Amino acid sequence: MKKILIAVSAIALFVTSCKKDDTPEYNPNVKADLSVEFDNIAGSSDLQLNTGTYTNTAGESFKVTKLKYFVSNFKLTNVDGTVYTVPQAQSYFLVDESNSASHEALLSVPEGEYKTITFTLGVDSLRNTMDVSQRTGVLDVTGAAADMYWSWNSGYIFFKMDGTSPSSTAGGNVFQYHAGGFGGYSTPTVNNLKTITLDLTTRGTPKVKSGKDTNIHLMVDVLKVLGGTATMSFATTAMIHSPTGGVPLANNYASMISHDHTEN
Repeated sequence: MKKILIAVSAIALFVTSCKKDDTPEYNPNVKADLSVEFDNIAGSSDLQLNTGTYTNTAGESFKVTKLKYFVSNFKLTNVDGTVYTVPQAQSYFLVDESNSASHEALLSVPEGEYKTITFTLGVDSLRNTMDVSQRTGVLDVTGAAADMYWSWNSGYIFFKMDGTSPSSTAGGNVFQYHAGGFGGYSTPTVNNLKTITLDLTTRGTPKVKSGKDTNIHLMVDVLKVLGGTATMSFATTAMIHSPTGGVPLANNYASMISHDHTEN
């Protein structure tokens, strides 16, 4: 009798295991939250506005008083190869170092495990040229984006970093590095939009599931904006306020973001 009970228990356990294995881990028809965190740093140091002192590739010391940039048009590639594009209207974020609440972009994506994330640094030409009534939230040029828009050039500033440096030749030893330019439509400009794709497999793939928190933690290194393909010197260039002037900045900020880890 004891042997019979053991056999029945084994069969029951086998059936239960089979049922569990047959249940898909993720349901692609169910949406879940995924946060993407932008952690601003300067080399190996956390970025501290106004108080932190850093040194650029040109050997010049500086402080940062303001750091803002747009990220938009998010896409994620599942480990099975399928690509999910976040609806564009829900895909614009303005990261402001002075506002910690803005450091995380909250996305709603299908349940699943993702191997890459792609997004744009900047605001695409389609949204740049839409009627202002359709540019709300962080894109509101009379509100959140008031200081991130060139009214004279009818375009968003994609990246803004202001600060001070003893090496700057501008009054008050200030520097202002503002980059934008989406190509234009009536008066074409250079295009400083940069598409960034990050491989998430090395430092942890996000496993997005309804009812749990998942976070992709990214590092944003401002030193790379000052010393990538071009070495930026405050002594040589203290002010950049145009798409053309912003080209070397844009070429540098294309590489300023890296994946640090994922929290599942």
